Amino acid sequence: MKLTLDTTKTIEENATFFFEKAKKAKKKRAGVENILSLTQAKVDKQEESKKELKIYDALPSKKWFMKFRWFISSDGFLCLGGKDATTNDMIIKKYCDKEDLVFHTELAGSPFFIIKAEKKEIPLKTKEEAAQATASFSRAWNQGLTTAEVYAISPDQVKKEFGLPKGAFMIHGKREYFKPIIQLYIGVNEEKHLECSPVKKEFLLKQGGKKTDTAKKLQHKYIEKYNLKYPLDDIMSVLPGECSVDTQ
Repeated sequence: MKLTLDTTKTIEENATFFFEKAKKAKKKRAGVENILSLTQAKVDKQEESKKELKIYDALPSKKWFMKFRWFISSDGFLCLGGKDATTNDMIIKKYCDKEDLVFHTELAGSPFFIIKAEKKEIPLKTKEEAAQATASFSRAWNQGLTTAEVYAISPDQVKKEFGLPKGAFMIHGKREYFKPIIQLYIGVNEEKHLECSPVKKEFLLKQGGKKTDTAKKLQHKYIEKYNLKYPLDDIMSVLPGECSVDTQ
């Protein structure tokens, strides 16, 4: 590097001048390096975020019946249940055909469940599973009951009469009774949809515990097992109530 000396100054003054100039240049360089380092850190963070977004496989599209309680029986029948008064009303009024079978309990706050027959004879096993789902998704779950009485009727026995609130119906005629245990499982089906069901699946749900904690554990497990990140709200929406699960 070529230096130009100021002949009007002493050697010591020239040396001091160049020393101070070098100090300023070094400080400026350090500042530039710091900015470069911070910029690189931001870039790295953005890249990691992009990787995080790409890490999970795409979730399957939801089907029309997933706004209700639902499961596929051991015999392959679609079973639908209400989540509240509005969906109870919808199931009976809009989605129940004359060949279907309707399930309910005497408990307040019970869902209506229907088995979609699709013009086929409904086997006893599917009836028992629908009865179990009806009991397990009722208030009996949070009350800690181990069983509840459920009855089955045909759609023409379910009448909407004047004065009844939304989701409530009058039942007429003979009933077929079941007394299932209150028990549900949760798992991922062949189409990668979350399914909470009386049919045995990956994890047995237990009454009691914290629903949010259980949803977080299940989310982590399904990331590990299927590389799918189900939203916590989606997991919580299929759970019956406050519950726990052995995920070990």
